[in-house]
Amino acid sequence: MSNKPYVREVSTTTWFLQQPRYMRYMGREVTCIFIGAYTFLLIVALARLGQGKEAFDAFVQALGSPLGVLFNLAALVAAVYHSTSWFNVTPQAMPIQRGEEFVPGNLIVGAHYAVWAVVSLIILILGV
Repeated sequence: MSNKPYVREVSTTTWFLQQPRYMRYMGREVTCIFIGAYTFLLIVALARLGQGKEAFDAFVQALGSPLGVLFNLAALVAAVYHSTSWFNVTPQAMPIQRGEEFVPGNLIVGAHYAVWAVVSLIILILGV
């Protein structure tokens, strides 16, 4: 036996490119940047609202610019990817046991999607 055990080389910057599930994981983690930036945008919107009608109208008009629309679309895509990827791993992260049996994963995922659809519909109805 050798005194030096084999140590596999692992890149510190591109390790996640080795397997598709690692890439999906990193994609989900990167979406947090967009979610955080959008949260900051909402805080700025509240601050502008507190400054008065003129400041808020200018803020809303800035959001209507091509850059503002592009950011909102990117944040929407990131939020949808983030939500769907978390919904799909929920059965592994939160297995629900009922008696001796576990609730099937497709029921857990389906319940998440159903609640998401209902809440989205309620928000859509209240926003009109």
